[in-house]
Amino acid sequence: MFDGTHHEPVRRAQRPTLSAREVEVLTTWLRLGSKEAAAEKLFISPATVSTHIVRIRAKYAAAGREATTKSALFARAVQDGYTTLEEW
Repeated sequence: MFDGTHHEPVRRAQRPTLSAREVEVLTTWLRLGSKEAAAEKLFISPATVSTHIVRIRAKYAAAGREATTKSALFARAVQDGYTTLEEW
């Protein structure tokens, strides 16, 4: 029976596609604790680390899964298989 109500299908949250370099920058930053330390380790500038993090956050926001804090980015990286708890 049709009751005139239209229901949108539930959309599953998408996993954003991060480049290998984005994953490397993200996990290095998470592991070392600061953008400066990550930059030194990766031979890039802290501004470049910041740019990567901004782009990663934008990708998560576009997928409907905002990650506005460092902890949230870590959780998303684990959820999406970009890192594992065993690596930490």
